Amino acid sequence: MFRKRLVGPRLVAAATACLALAVAGCANNAGGASTQQAGASGGDKVSIMVGGLNKQIYLPFMLAQQLGLYSKYGLDVSLSDEPAGVDATTNMLAGKVDGVGGFYDHTIALQGIGKQAESVVSMLQVPGEVELCRTDLKGQINSAADWNGKNLGITDTGSSTDFLTQYIGQKNGVDPANTHRIGVQAGPTFIAALEHKNIDCGMTTEPTVSQVLQKNDGFILYDTRTAAGAQQAFGGEYPATSLYMSTSYVTAHKSTVQKLVNAYVATLKWIQGHSAAEITAKMPADYYAGSGKDAYIAALDGEKGIYNPTGIMPPDGPKTCLAVLQPNPSVKGKNIDLSKTYTDEFVKAAS
Repeated sequence: MFRKRLVGPRLVAAATACLALAVAGCANNAGGASTQQAGASGGDKVSIMVGGLNKQIYLPFMLAQQLGLYSKYGLDVSLSDEPAGVDATTNMLAGKVDGVGGFYDHTIALQGIGKQAESVVSMLQVPGEVELCRTDLKGQINSAADWNGKNLGITDTGSSTDFLTQYIGQKNGVDPANTHRIGVQAGPTFIAALEHKNIDCGMTTEPTVSQVLQKNDGFILYDTRTAAGAQQAFGGEYPATSLYMSTSYVTAHKSTVQKLVNAYVATLKWIQGHSAAEITAKMPADYYAGSGKDAYIAALDGEKGIYNPTGIMPPDGPKTCLAVLQPNPSVKGKNIDLSKTYTDEFVKAAS
């Protein structure tokens, strides 16, 4: 079944429903997510839902646990996994989790519907997303200009991959209404969608990218694992993975937020000082079971530059994100105050 819906209505409806029903209304959504506890038993308790915990773009969340940094900074952190960032955001709005490991751009979309959230640490300088197309379509699809009528894989409707896919299409003269955007998540479900020709192209990350290329099921159309690739696709730097929380939580729990940011800034610095093989050795084995350890290391080595070495929000990044989100009805025509969508206060204190 094709999904041909825009981002705004889903995010508005999800936010409204969860806020109205509070915990009961979203319990089923969060209940299916796997949860891992990490840190000092007597530390500050924090729950974080990550939009795809085993993706390399979200690696710092688990790496901080593996390095013992949650315990070091006096935290008792529970990490849970939700394949789509938009659903993780919904759980945060409902009070099911304290924060989200997801793309910074969600805080902009939330402000557009009157909900205030902010990124407290920026983990990725570029999205790390790759647009893959089926191998049998090579020569037929040469750019997003060839997307009219095509089935395009995204994580889910309302996800950041949905925002980014719409933008790339519009930039190349294709109205999002003339494409079929289908939620296929990542990993095995994304690969199966390509293999069974349910999608023509799709946006995903490592280690899924390497698995597709190894099997020769697809080719790269756009690659935002480098600054040059992000510039080509989005016209500027596009900060992606962050830890974002509702502004009310940040205001009420500044000490806990500072401890979290301390842990993540330390993690980002550790990444800069270690090789892809050393980083991989710290990760759970099931993180690279699908692609194989060697392929996982190679993929990580090739995109290690995606990680923000400081945690500071790239200065021009929020403006690029806002421009990319313009197809989103939650944002289009709205007066967005970007200064309220992120803060560097905690990162600067950590440094």
